[in-house]
Amino acid sequence: MSTRPAHPSTRSTRARSAVAKRDGAPAPHVKTLTDAKGSSYPPGRMLIASPLAVQDELATVPAGRVITAPQLRARLARRFGADYTCPITTGIFLRIVAEAALEEARAGEVPVWRVVSENGALLDKLPGGPERQAARLQAEGVAGVRRRSRWFVDDMEHVAMTG
Repeated sequence: MSTRPAHPSTRSTRARSAVAKRDGAPAPHVKTLTDAKGSSYPPGRMLIASPLAVQDELATVPAGRVITAPQLRARLARRFGADYTCPITTGIFLRIVAEAALEEARAGEVPVWRVVSENGALLDKLPGGPERQAARLQAEGVAGVRRRSRWFVDDMEHVAMTG
């Protein structure tokens, strides 16, 4: 019996849809790190969320408000009894949620546009980029400002979620 992988031409090259990635992802789980794996990965209980957990948390952010990516991760960690949430997988899951909403023609129902960087910068990696995010936020009364080549929320102090 051969242990070599199938020839590339015999494997499926069709990419999985974002909906399949979102719905087929493993459930959230907590991994205990005994040693630091870098500044973003200290020892402790680290949550590996899921796209559906990220989507559920986004549903709690009201119109006219924003949540920073670190706040989103902190809320997820609290919800699942972890010390912190993996920043890399959370970013990947956010994008999967955004792309799945587009595939399902539900882009206006899943408020991924309400997530911003810690400094109020809009996100480059969401479908439609910062321009689309700015338009969605402005439609909810959240003013944006363009500084040099980037978009930012204009008044983070008043529109950012707390905690």
